[in-house]
Amino acid sequence: MRWALVKVSLAVTAMVVVAFAVPLGLVVKEMARDRAFSNAERRAAGLAPVLAITTDREQLERAVATTDDGAEGRLAVHLPAPPGRPGAAGIEVGTRRATDENLATTRALGRATIAEVPGGSVLLQPTAVSSDRVAIVELFVPEGEVTNGVATAWLVLAAVGVALIVGSVAVADRLGVRMVQPAQRLARAAHELGEGKLGARVREEGPPELKSAATAFNSMADQVLQLLANERELAADLSHRLRTPLTVLRLNAASLGSGPAAEQTRAAVEQLEREVDTIIRTAREAKPQTQPTAPLAGCDASEVVRERMDFWSALAEDEDRKVRVAGVDRPVRIPVARPELVAALDALLGNVFRHTRVGTAFSVDLHNGDDAVIILVSDAGSGIDDPAAALARGNSGGRDGSTGLGLDIVRRMAESTGGDVRIGHSVLGGTEVRIWIGLDGRRSAGDGGRRGRRAGSAAGRRGRRQKV
Repeated sequence: MRWALVKVSLAVTAMVVVAFAVPLGLVVKEMARDRAFSNAERRAAGLAPVLAITTDREQLERAVATTDDGAEGRLAVHLPAPPGRPGAAGIEVGTRRATDENLATTRALGRATIAEVPGGSVLLQPTAVSSDRVAIVELFVPEGEVTNGVATAWLVLAAVGVALIVGSVAVADRLGVRMVQPAQRLARAAHELGEGKLGARVREEGPPELKSAATAFNSMADQVLQLLANERELAADLSHRLRTPLTVLRLNAASLGSGPAAEQTRAAVEQLEREVDTIIRTAREAKPQTQPTAPLAGCDASEVVRERMDFWSALAEDEDRKVRVAGVDRPVRIPVARPELVAALDALLGNVFRHTRVGTAFSVDLHNGDDAVIILVSDAGSGIDDPAAALARGNSGGRDGSTGLGLDIVRRMAESTGGDVRIGHSVLGGTEVRIWIGLDGRRSAGDGGRRGRRAGSAAGRRGRRQKV
C-alpha cells in the first residue's frame, strides 16, 4: 500500500508538472524572442530622425557608424532612388543581409517585418523620408540574442518540477507509513495468534478503518481466550463424571480374586484412573500459551514398544492370537514424549483387537534409520477399504463402535516430528499402519511425507524379509 501511494503521487505530480512546465517553457521562449525584437525595433527607430533630416550617403554612413549596432556590422539603411529620375541608383549604407524580396515585401506592407537569415534574423523597419520615398532600416539580431535567458529559465522550471515531484513523493511516503504501520502491526498480531501466542494484541491507532479492525481483532482474541477457558472447564467437568463409574469398576475388579486376568483388569482400571486424573488436572491447570512450547525430551521407542506389547500380549494369549515383535533389541531415541507414543501404540493395538476376529495374528516392527524411525503395526485381518477416510479425524471408516479418533492421534503424533502415517496392505494379508517419525524436528511435514514414503517403502521391504 505504501509503494502504491508513492507511485500514484509520483504519476499525478509528474503529469501536473509536465502540464504546466511545457507551456510555461514555450511562453518563456516566446517572451525572450519578443523582447529581443522589441529592443531591435527600438534601436532601429533611432535612425528615423537622421533620415528625416538628410538622405546624404556620407552623413548616413557617419550616423550608422556612431551606433553600437553599426560598429558591429549589424545595422544597414536602404534608401530607394528618387522618383522621376530614371537611371538613378538607390543608397545602401551598412552591412546588408536581407534579400531584395524581403525589402520589397516590407515596402509593400508598410510595417516592420522579420526575415530569417543565416545566423539569426533581421528586423526590417520602414521609415518615410518623403511623401513618395520609404527608407528601410535593417537590424540584424543574432540567434543567441533571441534565445538569451531561455536555457536558464528552462533549468529553473526543471528544478522546480523535480522539487515538486520529490516533495510529493516524500509526503505520500509519510502518509503511506501512517497507513501501513498499523496494518503491519495487525498482520504480525494475527500471525502470532495463529502460532498460539494467545496474548498477542494490537494497538488501536491509525486511520479509522484500521483502528476499527484493530478493535475487532483484540475483541476476537479475548473471545478466543474465553472460549478456550470454557473448553478446558467443560473437558474437566466431563472427565470428572467418569469418576463414579470408575469407582464402581475398581470395586468390581477388586472382587475378581487372583489370576492373570484379574490382575490385568485391576491394572487397566488403575491406569484408566490415572489417565482421568491427568486429564482433569491438565484441563484445570492449562494456561494459554503466549510463547512457543519447548521441545519435548523424547523417549526410548524400543522400551515403550516392549512395555505395551507385554501389556497386550496377555489379552492376545487369551484370544489365541499370534504376536511377533521385531527391532526392539536396542535403544531407539525419538523426539516424542512417552505418553504420546504410548497413546498412539495403544490406539493401533486396540484397533487390532477391536476390529479383527479372535485368533487374528498381528506384529509390531521397529526400524531405526539415520533421519527417521519407522514403526509398522500389521495384522492379518480383512484390511481397510478406504485408508484416506480412516485417517480423517472423527471418521471410523465404517467400523462399529469406533470414534474415529485413534488414527488421528497417531497422525498428529507423527506430524509433530515432521513425519506422517500411511495405511497399506501387510504381508500378513490385512492392514499395515506405518508411522514415520522424523528425527530432525526442523523438517517440514511436506518434506517428511516425501521422505517418509521412501523410508517407509524400504522399512516395509526389510520387515517383509524378516517375516519370511
